[in-house]
Amino acid sequence: MTVTAPTTTPATTPAAATPNATLQGLGSLADNFNTFLTLLTTQLKNQDPTAPLDSNQFTQQLVQMTGVEQQLNTNSLLQQVVSNTSGGVSGAVAMIGTNVKATSTTANLTNGQAQWVYTLPAGAADLKVQVLDSAGNVVAAQAPTDMSSGDHSFTWNGKNLAGSQLANGGTYTLQVTATDGSGTTLNTTSYVEGLVTGVTQNNGAASIIVNGSTVPVSSVVSVNKATATTTTGATTGS
Repeated sequence: MTVTAPTTTPATTPAAATPNATLQGLGSLADNFNTFLTLLTTQLKNQDPTAPLDSNQFTQQLVQMTGVEQQLNTNSLLQQVVSNTSGGVSGAVAMIGTNVKATSTTANLTNGQAQWVYTLPAGAADLKVQVLDSAGNVVAAQAPTDMSSGDHSFTWNGKNLAGSQLANGGTYTLQVTATDGSGTTLNTTSYVEGLVTGVTQNNGAASIIVNGSTVPVSSVVSVNKATATTTTGATTGS
């Protein structure tokens, strides 16, 4: 009995192959490899005792399959390295020491305060700003008097509704609720601004550290050189 293992011919990989293409190639290779092992096992069980299977033949086939798998894995690793160095980690590292503005509703409580900037697309008739903890509980609230359109800075002094100072290090969320004169909800945008002090990486995605908070590089909307003076918004308590 002679069984021929399926022949796998790796497709030519373009220079700028996508990660998805590599993953699909690995999946296809795994399917073919499992089929090859099934056929090989069947052949060994049913081989003619007087004409046993040539071990050199299937050993060579195994080596060929392994070589293709190693090449696909190498391509995947190279793509990750290129991504990290071309616009990921290297681009994020270049931001260290600069002041950035990035879309984010979350900020860390650092040195007894957390800071945000929120934008009103139009003048509001009713405006409420709240700070929520990681469990979604309101820990601070304010009804600002300036309800004009544009950017507004907001600094929370880290005190909860009872007036107790909360510990540094916690992550908090800014929730801005605004409506116009007709009662229509205004779509607000929240940002964090500050000095970039570090860079982190998770699953190939680079993030920067701003005011103690981790912010994805993709959310950065502006980058400026650091200056000696820093503008601070009005501080609010509970």
